[in-house]
Amino acid sequence: MDQDNFFECLNAQFQDALPFVTYRKPNESRVNVLFQNDDTLHETKDLSESGFVFAPFDDTSKMIVMPLEYSELDYCDVFEGEVLESANSGLESNSEQKAAYIKTIEQAISAIAHSDLKKIVLSRPDYVSKDNLDVFEVFKCLLSTYKTAFVYCWYHPKIGLWLGATPETLLKTEGQRMSTMALAGTQVYNGTTDVTWGTKEQEEQQFVTDYIVSSLEAEVEQISASERRTVRAGGLLHLQTQISARLRKGHSGLLEIVRALHPTPAVCGLPKAEAKAFILEHEGYNREFYSGFMGELHFKQRQTRNTNRRNVENNVYATVKTVSNLYVNLRCMQVLANKIALYVGGGITKDSNPEAEWEETVSKTSTMKNIL
Repeated sequence: MDQDNFFECLNAQFQDALPFVTYRKPNESRVNVLFQNDDTLHETKDLSESGFVFAPFDDTSKMIVMPLEYSELDYCDVFEGEVLESANSGLESNSEQKAAYIKTIEQAISAIAHSDLKKIVLSRPDYVSKDNLDVFEVFKCLLSTYKTAFVYCWYHPKIGLWLGATPETLLKTEGQRMSTMALAGTQVYNGTTDVTWGTKEQEEQQFVTDYIVSSLEAEVEQISASERRTVRAGGLLHLQTQISARLRKGHSGLLEIVRALHPTPAVCGLPKAEAKAFILEHEGYNREFYSGFMGELHFKQRQTRNTNRRNVENNVYATVKTVSNLYVNLRCMQVLANKIALYVGGGITKDSNPEAEWEETVSKTSTMKNIL
C-alpha cells in the first residue's frame, strides 16, 4: 500500500472507532498495521494467541490482544517524512511537580538505605494541554525522528489511544532462540556516543544485566551477555547489554519467559517485588500501559537457507518459524480529552542525587514535547 492510501485507511479506521495498531520495528523501513474487524476487547491470559499484545506495568492487570484471526494485516513498504530537528520545547514542568517528585525520590533513597532494596524506578506523568491533536501527524513525526526505536500508534475505543518510540526490547523469540537486552543509564546526546559514564549509571546497568541473566536461567540454556555499549535513542544515550539464549526443551511457554523479565529492573527496580510494592504505594498515580510491554505474538515468518541463491529449488529448504517481538512501552504518550499525558521515569539508587534525577526526567520529556 502506498503512503497516502495507508494513512487514509488508518484515519478511516480511527473515525469508525475501530481498534488498530500501526508500528515500525527498529531499523526497518516497513510500517505495519493491524485493523481489528470489530470493537471487541480481547484479553490474553497466557500469551498463547497470535496477534498484537498490549500489556500494563502491573502484571496482575489484564493484557489486551488484537488477534490475527479477527484482524487484517497490511503495510506501507517505505515511509518518507521530515526528521524533526532538536529544539527547546518551551514546555517546562511546574515547581509543584518538581517538589512532589523530589520528595518521592528522597523517600526511595531512604528506603534503599534501610532495606535490601538496591534500585527503585520512579516515574511521573507530565500533562500538556492540547486540543484537536492530529494523531497521525504525530505518528509520522515519530517515524521520521526515531529510526532505531520501535515506533507505534495503538488505539482501542474501550481503552484509549497511545503513541510512542521506545528504545527497549523486552523479548524476541525465533523458534528456540531468544534475545533480550539490559538498558539503563541516561545522558543527553551531544553529537557523539563516545562518552563517559559515572559509577551510578554503570552499577545501575549491571544490576539490570545480572537480574535478567539470573531470572532466565530456569527457562533457558546457553545464555550469554555481550559487552555493554553506549546506544543512541533520539536525543538521549543509554547503556545497553545484549543477552541471548536458547529455550530449554519443554519450557513452560512464552508467559513464563515474560514473567521472568517483566517488569524489568529498568522500569521497576531490584529486588522486583519490593520495588514494585514501593512504586504502587508511593508514586501516586496509575501507570496503566506506561512501562508495560507490547508487540507481535506468534507471527509466522518464512525463511530460506540462502536467499542469495538463484536456484528455484532453493525453495525446498524454506522453513516457517514462529516469532515474537515484544518491546517495553517507554517514551510514550497517552492522548486524553483536551490534554496529553507524557510518562517519564528514572532509576533511583543509594547514590542518586534528587535534583539530577529530576533534570534527567526533564531531558526525557523534552524529546516528546518537541514532537508535539
